[in-house]
Amino acid sequence: MRKFLQSWPGKLILVGTLIPMAFLGVQGTFGGAEIQPNQLIKVGDQVVDLSTYQAEVNALRAELMQQIDASMINEDALAKQVLDNMVNRALLENQSIALGMTVSDETITRLLQQDASFQDANGQFSNDLFAQFLQQRGMTKDTLFQTFRLQLSLRQLNASILGTAIYPNSQVSHLLDLQRETREVWVQRLNWQDYVDQVQITNAQIDAYFNENKDTLVSPETVDLTYLELDPQTLKIDTPTEDEIRAQYASYLKEKGISDGRELAQILLTGGDADKTAAEIKAKLDAGESFEALAKQYSQDPSGETGGNIGSFNPSVFGQDAAAVEQALNGLGAGQVSAPVKTSFGTQIFKITAVNSNAPSLESLRDELINRAATYKREAAFADLSARINALATDGVGIADIAKEVGVEAKSIKAYPRINNQTALSQPVVIAAAFDEFTIADQGVSANITVGEKNIWVQPTNHQTSRALSLAEATPQIKTVLAKQKATELAYADAQKQAADAKADGASRLMTAANNRGKVTRLTPTLSAQESASLFLHKSADGNDVWAVQTADGASIIVGGPVEEISESQLSPADRARTALLLRENIGDDQLKDYLRYLKDTSEVIINEDALKAQQ
Repeated sequence: MRKFLQSWPGKLILVGTLIPMAFLGVQGTFGGAEIQPNQLIKVGDQVVDLSTYQAEVNALRAELMQQIDASMINEDALAKQVLDNMVNRALLENQSIALGMTVSDETITRLLQQDASFQDANGQFSNDLFAQFLQQRGMTKDTLFQTFRLQLSLRQLNASILGTAIYPNSQVSHLLDLQRETREVWVQRLNWQDYVDQVQITNAQIDAYFNENKDTLVSPETVDLTYLELDPQTLKIDTPTEDEIRAQYASYLKEKGISDGRELAQILLTGGDADKTAAEIKAKLDAGESFEALAKQYSQDPSGETGGNIGSFNPSVFGQDAAAVEQALNGLGAGQVSAPVKTSFGTQIFKITAVNSNAPSLESLRDELINRAATYKREAAFADLSARINALATDGVGIADIAKEVGVEAKSIKAYPRINNQTALSQPVVIAAAFDEFTIADQGVSANITVGEKNIWVQPTNHQTSRALSLAEATPQIKTVLAKQKATELAYADAQKQAADAKADGASRLMTAANNRGKVTRLTPTLSAQESASLFLHKSADGNDVWAVQTADGASIIVGGPVEEISESQLSPADRARTALLLRENIGDDQLKDYLRYLKDTSEVIINEDALKAQQ
């Protein structure tokens, strides 16, 4: 269908469907058009400013980052996609206005009144909610109506194009039948590499290929890249201490919302003689005097009036002193008293008044807590070392010297390419940093680039711009291409001969267990695209078919068993309707692309190239 639409009969149908709108609407502006510095795109009366463009770039980037790692985002491709989308939208918006596809104020008012976000508790339209909506967005009623009118008109235009897609039910049924055909096949593959020794390549052939393909025979833009790769998993750290493990235990309980069940009372002492008084009180406690009575007598905290009760132990209350308090309480049971502890509050003596916990003990979680503490230390070390490398890079220190300074291995890639990059650092974000024009000019070290869990720093040197290859430079590449082409042709010729022999003598010698691929369809992934495309072109009614097909890897000899036809009736009416809708939407999308190409050819699209470059 797509090829048909691109042919002249298809174009006639497309013209008959779409051109009436085009004749009514397209009014290209040729000459005399201007664009303001803060504007990026201008199509007729439609203008897109820089802030709108940047907002859409940021929104699309944020959406992509929810699905993939940020290092995999190609910023140039992202910006181009946003620019293309905004140009297309401006073309369609301009066209919908020219075609008179407008929406009345009454229609917009009715739609707003039906919107639940503007309705009060009784389901009635609320002027207050509507006014609040406008105020929050800094809009007037007229601006909102203009925006809605444009959006609805654009939707109307899109629907008028997509709705013209025609795909008869009979074609839907036929297509489903094709997808459900199956047959058993045996495939014997001939690799082109096995025929290379038979290939002869002459200088004349090399010259001819060179002259026909000069535009593609180029040396890519490259740099010699030196880089550091810092992986937190490879950093060596000290074994976590008991204090660090206890801190992780407290953190674990806090994260899980679990109390450790220890109820505390305290005696708080402040002032210059706090330590002396605390020692005297501890001696009285050891002699058996009442903690509650001493708290009422000595504690300088309001809790002293109730015998010092402060509730459940919460390490976060003590901040950086939590480990010291935890250590003082460690091993104490209900009714027991701690030694005096110096904290930011003063000098404190604690009593465990009760233990009512279902919390897991520290010992039962020790292995997990050790891992948590090690992870915390590793992440802290990673952040500290990354900051140190960034500081050295900012000071102009090169990769090699940074590597010696911080004890990380410096790595390098010669002739690191900007396009078709298959190196260990093929992520778009790394390529962008390596070919940053300022970094290249200074031969400096980039800021850290986050790739997954790792940080990477790059230093490009020996920048080589893309250029056309000479005949001598291109000859090895040309020989490789021609060798594969000719070897593939030889493999295919051999496959055709073997297929012809099998037809004459019987295909049993090809129908081995090693060649058997079982029952397959056009969607079977173990077959190449060329093999799949040929599956049902050969259908004899009286047994096995044998044929040859040229593939990307050489050629294949295929034996196909009887074709089994599966009727479309196995699909439910609902499935069939959904399939037809999907097909029609796809064809409608193709027609929309054709229409946009027409609009671009007949309308002047002005892009502020200087402003666009400044955004990159």
